[in-house]
Amino acid sequence: MKQLGVLPSWQFVDVYGLDHELLSLVPKPVCAVLLLFPVTHKHEEHKAEEQSRIKARGQELSPTIYFVKQTIRNACGTIALIHAVANNQKKLEFGPDSAMKRFLNLSSKMTPDARAKFLEKDESIRLSHETSAQEGQTEAPHIDDKVDLHFITFVEEQGYLYELDGRKQFPINHGPTSSETLLEDAVVICKKFMNRDPDELRFTVVALGKSHEL
Repeated sequence: MKQLGVLPSWQFVDVYGLDHELLSLVPKPVCAVLLLFPVTHKHEEHKAEEQSRIKARGQELSPTIYFVKQTIRNACGTIALIHAVANNQKKLEFGPDSAMKRFLNLSSKMTPDARAKFLEKDESIRLSHETSAQEGQTEAPHIDDKVDLHFITFVEEQGYLYELDGRKQFPINHGPTSSETLLEDAVVICKKFMNRDPDELRFTVVALGKSHEL
């Protein structure tokens, strides 16, 4: 976030548990929730069924939701970050030379597929992604490595909870929510991911919350 020129008025924090007591420790308000989960056979089956059902029945999508497809391998964390920031631009603050703000301004009128192509050519975001990956505590996977963990983002837009997954064909509308209940409503969906793979332990949740340290 910092390398991309997003000022620290909002920061990502770990969500240590999904019960009420631990959720109460997350700084409020929350404007985005990110879920890291394993891409298993059960998940892929659900994904295919969900997208077929939505194509058949349709869904209400806000015209202002920002969505970008993922065409770069092993860049789901960066895509999730873009989704979190892009859909909260009115709340977040940006530095004068923010690479993220520049990318969002230039891609605002593009289709999700065109944004993906534009991102492939954006050197500032690519370099920030690589630098951040190298600063982590574990070795970052190579772009061509097969990785079975994936990041997605939940945001509130015009009173609805949206799941934004660059591997899916479109955003998923999970029903009503609010800026006050986003965290709790997103956690309900996160639990569904976990319940589909009860033998899996590789789930992580982080929230983009208002910083109270400034």
